[in-house]
Amino acid sequence: MQKVKLKKQYLFLKPLNIILIIFFLVILTAIFLLKYLSNQVSPVMFEYAKTEAKKISSIVINEAVAKYITEKIDPDELFNITKDDNGEIKSVDFNAQAINKQLTKATTSIQQEMKKIENGKADELEFKKYIFPDYDEKDLKDGIIYRFSLGSLWNSNILYTFGPKIPVKINLIGDVTSNVKTEIKNYGINNALIQVYVNLKVTEKIILPFFNKDVTINTKIPVAMKLVTGTVPNYYVSGENSQTPLVTIPAE
Repeated sequence: MQKVKLKKQYLFLKPLNIILIIFFLVILTAIFLLKYLSNQVSPVMFEYAKTEAKKISSIVINEAVAKYITEKIDPDELFNITKDDNGEIKSVDFNAQAINKQLTKATTSIQQEMKKIENGKADELEFKKYIFPDYDEKDLKDGIIYRFSLGSLWNSNILYTFGPKIPVKINLIGDVTSNVKTEIKNYGINNALIQVYVNLKVTEKIILPFFNKDVTINTKIPVAMKLVTGTVPNYYVSGENSQTPLVTIPAE
């Protein structure tokens, strides 16, 4: 009787063991498949997502700079030109205070807009009329800036619209940083072209089903330029080489 009982128990456990083995094999296969897809698809997905993140960030940055800096600041107020008794320019100073106040407003606006997009507050966006033509309002209310089909990752026209739609979300990391830069370039004879730029840096986290990755968007926007004209010299030499005479020629 004992032998028969053990035999029945063995026959009962054998199908269960097979089911467990199949279950673990399925899990391992799924893990390896997801790992393979992640390694193969993630770089392509990230490039798609990065392009969209840069696009929407550029819209917000450009509109904020236009509203708070370009439209508010007179370029002539940015430069303090000092002349001598003869009317010749002695010095040119950059008036940083005239732009820093407006730059702070623009930077704050950019940060708030990105946070609203992240939190799905599409109705509260300051520049929504510029963003909505390019993006779906319903997706923005879910914090999604873009959806693309899985089939589009294989660069096939046939598979482009096939597969599930993959959502792309972004999170703003830290603060938006900004600063003002000036560049001086030679412009003709004894003239200088002064250009004022605003540099803005936005760091975002791109959120995708397979991975998350940070991306930094650096934007350089010209806001003003000034041509400073000096006195034209009586003599001018553009350079010397073996064929250039040492005697200078009057410019008049």
